Amino acid sequence: MTRLSRIQLQMMEQAIFLPMVVSILNRDLTHLKQHQTFKLNEPYIQLVTSVLKEAQKALYELKQHLRKEKMKVQQIEHDEGFTTYLFIMDGYEEKHKYFNPRIRHRVEELLTRYFLHQAN
Repeated sequence: MTRLSRIQLQMMEQAIFLPMVVSILNRDLTHLKQHQTFKLNEPYIQLVTSVLKEAQKALYELKQHLRKEKMKVQQIEHDEGFTTYLFIMDGYEEKHKYFNPRIRHRVEELLTRYFLHQAN
């Protein structure tokens, strides 16, 4: 049983997923700049750059909020199938174990949402 509210749990999970989104976007942007992947690379570079800025802003705001609420997330274990995180809030600690394919799927969903938001 968790002591975290649904909103707090969502924030903690965002603290797991958003850094992964930013990392992927950084890697993709580097790849786009170094290789002529597409016939016209510049629009893709601009799109990824814009999405990256939006994700970085969201991550910055999330970190500020977590700091204000004295909440923290730490990865404590990782193996082939699962990753375990320690959620710390108000002196309480909870371990949460996530199935790695679920993490990957959630990060893909976030990336899709960011790209679709840029398209509108």
